[in-house]
Amino acid sequence: MRKVHDFIRRTIFYIIDLFYKPFKKWMPLHTFRYAACGGGNVVFDITLFSFCYNFIFKKQNLHIGAYTLSPHIASLALSFSISFCTGFYLNRYIVFKESGLSKKGQLGRFVLVNAICIVLNVIFLKILVDWLGIYPTPSKIIATVFIACFSYFSQTHFFFKTKKAAA
Repeated sequence: MRKVHDFIRRTIFYIIDLFYKPFKKWMPLHTFRYAACGGGNVVFDITLFSFCYNFIFKKQNLHIGAYTLSPHIASLALSFSISFCTGFYLNRYIVFKESGLSKKGQLGRFVLVNAICIVLNVIFLKILVDWLGIYPTPSKIIATVFIACFSYFSQTHFFFKTKKAAA
């Protein structure tokens, strides 16, 4: 299993670093890796969301006992449960590999920032879809733009912040 993990990491680094060359003058490698990993995971999440909304939930409410979830909220929950895992992997092993925090510490912080992001996603989707009548996939994209800014700031400056050596 370790060999598979190392192969995946090396492949991701190779691909990201290959595309970094044209951007080298404008941004540091760490920022580019964050943007590439985050952007890739966002595209993956939105694709999953759209697939869940259109093909799994078929634009129909999901009834779970006494609760009913709208198809866009059910799609958000399912796509998030998958993209959360890929996002943590990319942040832990690609973007913030030098943070010095334990895996448990990083996971705790990642759970916290993503809990905030899921709440923000639900709020945005409720407003954009239920109140303003915008189609769910474009609403998810709009929400993602705002949430990505929050996520970048919080992960860079708090959740995966590099430990400073004692002076």
